[in-house]
Parts: sequence; structure tokens; C-alpha cells
Amino acid sequence: MIRTSSPVAAALAERRAVVALESTVLAHGLPRPRNLEVGRAMEQAVADGGAVPATVGIVAGVPRVGLDAAQVERMAMTDGVLKLSTRDLAVPVARGTDGATTVAATMWLAGRAGVQVFATGGIGGVHRGEDRDVSADITELGRTPMVVVCAGAKSVLDLPGTREALETAGVLVVGYGTDELPAFYSARSGIAVDVRVDDADQAAELWRAHRGLGLPGALLLCVPPPAEQALDADEVEGAIADALAGARREGIRGKEVTPYLLRAVAAATGGRSLEANVALLLNNARVGAAVAVAIARADAA
Repeated sequence: MIRTSSPVAAALAERRAVVALESTVLAHGLPRPRNLEVGRAMEQAVADGGAVPATVGIVAGVPRVGLDAAQVERMAMTDGVLKLSTRDLAVPVARGTDGATTVAATMWLAGRAGVQVFATGGIGGVHRGEDRDVSADITELGRTPMVVVCAGAKSVLDLPGTREALETAGVLVVGYGTDELPAFYSARSGIAVDVRVDDADQAAELWRAHRGLGLPGALLLCVPPPAEQALDADEVEGAIADALAGARREGIRGKEVTPYLLRAVAAATGGRSLEANVALLLNNARVGAAVAVAIARADAA
């Protein structure tokens, strides 16, 4: 039922580097037309790094690992595209509609196609507030073996709570050139990672050991945002506090909370958080390509 594009299928068959990319950033994560520009730029960054990009989504009821250019544009520019976690995947398949995959759903589909590396922005986690909602990303990270390149968890979340949830799920948290968990827009959170690597070859070596042991779950490779676009942590915290108060006033709940908070923080920072988001997405795509190439090279040796 999962359809893999010809370029991705050929690369996997030849054991060349492939990097999965999510489609929620196209349909829900960024404003138009910036979303389409960034989606195309992420694919180009992966290709420039020597890997094959595989944007994941459901188009007209068909789960696809590797969208073509027209499908990427459709995902970015069409209204009403469903936001899909793993549990939601059957809905657009049954109804023949479109759906954009979150971190969890992208991992599930890409992993079954044989993709080993996935680059995204920030993972979901434990939400702030009294309800303590926990993203299904944590569940999927705990059960799908894959290198997930990210800038940590989205900073609108409860980062200490998310770090604990990752530990409970058995997810190895790896710092890429850092000893602490990045805080999405900010490079530092004060929260330690499990282990540090300093280049793509070290990350590939760690992944091959993880995979060789048959361990469940992901290797979460956390990359600080580029210094030129990173925001001050105190400024971000103030903007988040105001955004959370706005969400409570407006009764925003469930899967709509994170997009609401990200929009509110972007407004509060005069768009600088959006620029940081774009910069880290492209940086993670580049790192993902480097790691995928290093894994392919090591596997061929």
C-alpha cells in the first residue's frame, strides 16, 4: 500500500543515501508561499549533500515516500490537507484524500520503506500546562529504528518533561556538536544529552552499533540552530508565556496548540522566530544528508 517513488526506490535498492522529510511543515508549519519555498529548499539541501530526498505524505489516499514536484506543491498550496499522526493514517487512505505527515507518521511510513534517516525541525513532546498532553512523536521515537535529525523539541513544549518522556521511551538523545539539548529556536536549554558526536561519521558509527544490536527506537540526533539566526532563550520564554495565555483564553487544545503557539511566537518576535525555524530546517536537512551519506559509505565498506 505504501508507494515509494522511483528515485527513492532506486536509491534504497542500491543502498545509497536517502533522507526522509515530513510534509506537515508544508501543509501546516509555515505560511504560504514560504512553505513551498522551504520545502523545495530542504529537498535541494538534501540533494546537494549527496542524498536522495524523500518527502512523505498521503496524496489522494495513497501513502507516498518520495513526493514529486507537483505533489509537494499540492501539499503546500491546497486547503484542507489533514494533519496526520500515526493513528490518523487510515483516514485519508480510506477516504481517498490528502494528508500531511507529522514526525510520528513520517517515521512510520519512511521506516517501512527502508529509509534510515529523517530530518525535521523539532519533535513533539510533553505540552506545558495542566493537561500534560504527550505527543505521539514520543511513542513512535520509542519504537521505530531511525536516525531523526532535529533541533530538539519545539521550545513551546515542556522541555524537561519531554526529556524525561524520551528517556522513559528508551530513546537515545545525541548532541551533534553539543552537550545539551537544543531548545529549537535557542541553542541551549541546560538539559544534558545522553552522548555527544561531533561529525557525521561519528553519528553513523553510533547508528550502526545501535542498529547492529537490534535495539528498538530512534537515535535522536539534536543539532543546535545556526548561531546567526538563533534567538535568546529568555526572549523566547517570554513570548511563549504570552502565547500560552492566549491559547487558554481562546480554548485552543490538542493538535492545534503547537501551530497556534508557533504563530504567536513568530508575531511576538517580529518574524525572527520564523527565520530561525527556516534556518534550522535547512541546516537539519544538510546534516541529515551528511549522516545518510556516512551511513551508506560505512555500509558499503
